[in-house]
Amino acid sequence: MKALVVRAFGEQPGVETVADPTPAPDGAVVAVAATGVCRSDWHAWRGHDAGVVLPLVPGHELAGTVVAVGARVDPRWVGRRVTTPFVCACGTCPACRAGEQQVCERQEQPGFTHDGSYAELVGLRHAEVNLVELPEEVGFDVGALLGCRVATAWRAVHHRGRVRAGETVVVHGCGGLGLAAVAVAAGAGAHVIAVDPSAGARTLAEQVGAAQALPTADDLHGAHVSLDCAGLAVSAAASIRCLGVRGRHVQVGLLPGGAVLPVDVVVARELDVLGSHGAPAHAYPGLLAALPSLGLERLVTRRAGLDDAAQALADVGREPGITVLVP
Repeated sequence: MKALVVRAFGEQPGVETVADPTPAPDGAVVAVAATGVCRSDWHAWRGHDAGVVLPLVPGHELAGTVVAVGARVDPRWVGRRVTTPFVCACGTCPACRAGEQQVCERQEQPGFTHDGSYAELVGLRHAEVNLVELPEEVGFDVGALLGCRVATAWRAVHHRGRVRAGETVVVHGCGGLGLAAVAVAAGAGAHVIAVDPSAGARTLAEQVGAAQALPTADDLHGAHVSLDCAGLAVSAAASIRCLGVRGRHVQVGLLPGGAVLPVDVVVARELDVLGSHGAPAHAYPGLLAALPSLGLERLVTRRAGLDDAAQALADVGREPGITVLVP
């Protein structure tokens, strides 16, 4: 198969012909129809993730068709249109048995712990735990985004932030994750304020449901829920400071180690500070049911083939919206 292969951190990866994956006994092989280009992929390529071992095929946000399964997997999965959470859970550790597969103690992540989806085929473990069947009406572009950004936003808004209709929700950072959070929170009936220095990102945020879009959060006060989707110390602090008494801060973007947050504000206002990491496969039915009202197709602003994948990876964050690769 053809795949984009990273052989040195930060250096230009190239498309190569590599061996096709074979399914593990509990796994599946998916023919990739679409895969999102995510900033997390960029971090892996740049060498910012200590656990990444080269050579590696990036990509963790995918949709496609199952073409093979292992001996311990129901053969009826073959031919189905699927996506998968980027956290591929084992299904048997204490966290998984408690239903919290998004924090599985033995999790694998395509594009990080093993070869990912910037390829024509991708192998996935623990298929029965992680595969999510896509309805026919869900296109592969949107289906790919359900593997990471949209599912992550869904859980951050509904399960961690506990957003209710009529509440004011502030979303800091309108990259792909933040835009998904805007759409999901607006779909929940919230009054959504998007914050991003990019005028293009703010325009796209308004198109997917933001009532307001501002370059900074300096004048915001009294929000019920605030989500930091940028993963910066400054945006996390701004997210906390814009909350009202008993508000909920949800940290969705990965913060650098050593970030200092305004804990004095947390204590004085009795704020909830919550982390949110992906979503388990069993949480997808609610998301799939809500998809028709979210307009997520507008988040995909660019499509490219594998030959352009290296440039798409290098360009992450330079233009608003999401790039989807079509191998």
